[in-house]
Amino acid sequence: MKLKVLIPNEILIDEPVSKVVAEATNGSFCLLPRHLDWVAPLAAGILAFVPKGQESEVFLAVDEGILIKVDDEVLVSCLDAVMGPELHRLRQVVDERFKRLDNQERRSRNTVAKLEAGFIRRFLDIQKYG
Repeated sequence: MKLKVLIPNEILIDEPVSKVVAEATNGSFCLLPRHLDWVAPLAAGILAFVPKGQESEVFLAVDEGILIKVDDEVLVSCLDAVMGPELHRLRQVVDERFKRLDNQERRSRNTVAKLEAGFIRRFLDIQKYG
């Protein structure tokens, strides 16, 4: 298989692999060369792969995104990714960086929703009394 990991400003990985393990929103899964085509929404977590001809896994901390397997190509598109040799440090990146951003995004969306609701209420008041 060929793994390609894309983040908004670059192609982070583009190499042949023998196995890919990822974390979807409903749990982890493993892809091997003869598996069926697959699409999965990725959760912020760890993506592991074994480069072709090697036995040791390489790890990436990935932000949420999508994984698509078609024929022998696995495409991963995510908001951000960090490669590193130490798995426990990558777990920290996921917890501190990616999940913190999720919380900030949630707060931002709540604020925008409140602003929209207030705008709609005022608009309805203007229509009602104007």
